[in-house]
Amino acid sequence: MAKSLLDSLTSGSTGTVVVKDHLNFWGGRRVQLENAKNLEPVFEPATGRALCDMVPCGAEEVDQAIQSAQTAYLQWRKMAGMERARVMLEAARIIRERREKIAMLEVINNGKSITEALVDIDISWQSIEYYAGMAGTLAGQHIQLPGGAFAYTRREPLGVCVGIGAWNYPFQIACWKSAPALACGNAMVFKPSPFTPVTAVLLAEIYKEAGVPDGLFNVVQGGAETGTLLCHHPMVAKVSFTGSVPTGKKIMEMSAKGVKPVTLELGGKSPLIIFKDCELENAVKGALMANFLTQGQVCCNGTRVFVHREIMPQFLEEVVKRTKAIPLGDPLQEGTRMGALITKAHLEKVLGFVNQAKKEGAKVLCGGEPFTPSDPKLKGGFFMSPCVLDNCRDDMTCVKEEIFGPVMSVMAFDTEEEVLRRANDTTYGLASGVFTRDISRAHRVAANLEAGTCFINNYNISPVEVPFGGYKNSGFGRENGQITIEHYSQLKTVVVEMGDVDSLF
Repeated sequence: MAKSLLDSLTSGSTGTVVVKDHLNFWGGRRVQLENAKNLEPVFEPATGRALCDMVPCGAEEVDQAIQSAQTAYLQWRKMAGMERARVMLEAARIIRERREKIAMLEVINNGKSITEALVDIDISWQSIEYYAGMAGTLAGQHIQLPGGAFAYTRREPLGVCVGIGAWNYPFQIACWKSAPALACGNAMVFKPSPFTPVTAVLLAEIYKEAGVPDGLFNVVQGGAETGTLLCHHPMVAKVSFTGSVPTGKKIMEMSAKGVKPVTLELGGKSPLIIFKDCELENAVKGALMANFLTQGQVCCNGTRVFVHREIMPQFLEEVVKRTKAIPLGDPLQEGTRMGALITKAHLEKVLGFVNQAKKEGAKVLCGGEPFTPSDPKLKGGFFMSPCVLDNCRDDMTCVKEEIFGPVMSVMAFDTEEEVLRRANDTTYGLASGVFTRDISRAHRVAANLEAGTCFINNYNISPVEVPFGGYKNSGFGRENGQITIEHYSQLKTVVVEMGDVDSLF
């Protein structure tokens, strides 16, 4: 059914697609819930019209999905790493082949520009391909002991893992979580955000088509209640969550009751430091990338922009000029660079932050207002103009709290010591950035920034080979890179005695 939906998409599909397929998936097929209740409408951000209904899973459905995953896990874990790799490579190939249509459906459900969505889908198949390459390399250690005895270690899967995704990168996050999990021999039950339930089911169908056992990657829809059921289920071995700090704390608390390991990729209020010796053209482009990708709805965005006082006028002039020139509108048009925010409520929340900033003394240099595209079918969409705020202080709400929208707060600084103190004065620690031509300063600043990632002379690039995760309240554990294998596997030590037992009794 998903393939027929993809086949029906055309480049002018904004405002025309209706999703009628079932969005829950386990046992190798889409599942129609018998007692469908508490239906939640899902909206197309660019038009504001209803796209589909999300049917949340209750305790019975969650248990069915997890039981299905457990059965598949028992088969998958026995396969050699190279056997698992071949299946995963086939899944990556299918995604590559269908990238344009998957990206289009992602745009319709999420609101970001097609240009960005295509990059997201490419990162998705690259993630699966990367971990497929690692599946055959998982190995233990041999340790020689006295008297001919020896020990060895085995890297073993955890079991059924739960992935809980966010709405800003629906398909990509599903791949980021499932790829290392499957490479290690686990199964996964994935819960997308209730705002973006559509594309994770495509991934489930692609994994099935590639040859995974039925039930290895399942999708359950729902909100907080469904997430709670997943975290508490006794057959779940691990939970990986991407989302807000308050929800992450609840996930951690619930998982702790079952002594389940968790990976938490949470929010941020990241600093971007621009020194006077920077290449200004690159610094301006970096600031735009750090604030306006996916309509500013990115957890690692560098929304606190610290600029050396001497270059502040030139920086502001250029960044405002380029922000005003960002093409807003139909996210499926190739020329669009900024689409719609995820929901009407979220749009109003972001606009509320701008109004609060003005009350606290910030100056709006551009944007920060509702935007209505000229295309009639987009008049109900959740658009706003990208905003640059000047005259900001460290104690302002717009500087302290995560806005999660296209709002850049700019502040001046005078010395390196001062800006490092201010940059680190936050409960978050997801990302950071520095623009400078001084290589010593670049590495010195990177070493002193309290964040899981530091970009030097760039921002918001996420190669699958590189670990991603936070410090402080931005979470712990990592996604991407080799280290993630350790978060989806466990180590068993086997001790072998080759002689007689030396007993004290």
